[in-house]
Amino acid sequence: MKIRFVTLGCKLNFAESSALGKVLLSRGHQRASLSEVPDLCVVNTCSVTDAADHKDRQAINQLHRKYPNAIIVVTGCYAQLQPEQISHIEGVDYVLGQNEKYDIPALVDTLESRLATPDSQSQTPDSRLPNPIRVSAIREVDEFHGVRSGDDRTRCFIKVQDGCNYFCTYCTIPYARGKSRNPKIEEVVQSAQEAIDQGAKELILTGVNIGDFGRSTGESFIDLLRALDNLQPLASRLSPLASSYRVRISSCEPNLLTDEIIDFVAQSRHFAPHFHIPLQSGSNEVLAIMKRRYTRELFAERVQHIKSVMPHAFIGVDCMVGVRGETEACWEDYLAFIKGLDVSQLHVFTYSERANTRMLDMDLYVVPKVERQRRSKILHQVSEEKTRAFYEQHAGRRAVVLWESKREGDQMSGFTDNYIKVYAPYQKEKVNTFEEVVI
Repeated sequence: MKIRFVTLGCKLNFAESSALGKVLLSRGHQRASLSEVPDLCVVNTCSVTDAADHKDRQAINQLHRKYPNAIIVVTGCYAQLQPEQISHIEGVDYVLGQNEKYDIPALVDTLESRLATPDSQSQTPDSRLPNPIRVSAIREVDEFHGVRSGDDRTRCFIKVQDGCNYFCTYCTIPYARGKSRNPKIEEVVQSAQEAIDQGAKELILTGVNIGDFGRSTGESFIDLLRALDNLQPLASRLSPLASSYRVRISSCEPNLLTDEIIDFVAQSRHFAPHFHIPLQSGSNEVLAIMKRRYTRELFAERVQHIKSVMPHAFIGVDCMVGVRGETEACWEDYLAFIKGLDVSQLHVFTYSERANTRMLDMDLYVVPKVERQRRSKILHQVSEEKTRAFYEQHAGRRAVVLWESKREGDQMSGFTDNYIKVYAPYQKEKVNTFEEVVI
């Protein structure tokens, strides 16, 4: 069968789609090119906000309009949270929850077999398989499905953790992804070693709450990092730099990003000075309403410690605006705090009410939607200013760039270890190699 994946949301979703795609290819199925009509479409959804749900529905509708005869399978967070709602969208044949996502290869095999039978034209979608909606109680799931992406020659996303036990009052992720769980360190190391043996030069550790690694195996996140700093890259004939590799840590909660981890990254051989830390609000009053597990003072301490041992480190910050309880006074307090932080970029999210979250049961000030958008725009402007200042600080400095395969006209691009994007004239032989340059 010819299959097209449409993936929305986080890097974890993309890694899972990539891994499922590799399994399907190994079974003899094909990826449908943009010029081909797919037999089956897999939509791997996000549900972090109402806007994400809307994008999911748009993607499903567009696929059905463009490929009315294609089988459509919807999975991911939106499928886990709203399976019945999705099943009523025109064109949807199957809805698979998070744990059932990994049954997609077997489903495709079965569909291909059934559609190949002489009477397949008379089959309705519901008769292709007995259960068009297959969604388990995700909080009861203990299984961990380890995956790594394989679509990008240069970088590889490795899933090291899934689920969350935090239950912040605004968030549905614990209900969409289940309890916090992870593989053993030796399993992650084996996957990472295979990735660099196959040519990957950058490994990105991903998950839902990766700082919680070890909860289900009795290990620790810092021990995982130490193990990943000692992989053995294959020797290269190009240059000493070309045989190296680097590792990035994706989003890590500030209460789990310890000084020990920060100090380790600072002195490690392979970990990039690049951190992504969710703040969500710069108001302690709002953080308490959210049931976050830190204060803004602790967050500021983390940022200060990173900068004290790695002055050149890139720090990205997740920020949410417009949550219930964010009064004008809280917002002004938040804005002043974020302006004073020595960070490199803000990832801004506008709050939207999510069903089954505790925040809806709290008697709180409701920020008008127009005001939410205004606050979001302000934080986006702050982010642009901080990123510009970070880039300007590094102008003229020497740095090591990992060149990527994507060609942009006669240019190629790559990122430094501290996440500065650099351009140069395209040279095919430099793709997927490291080079020292002047920024």
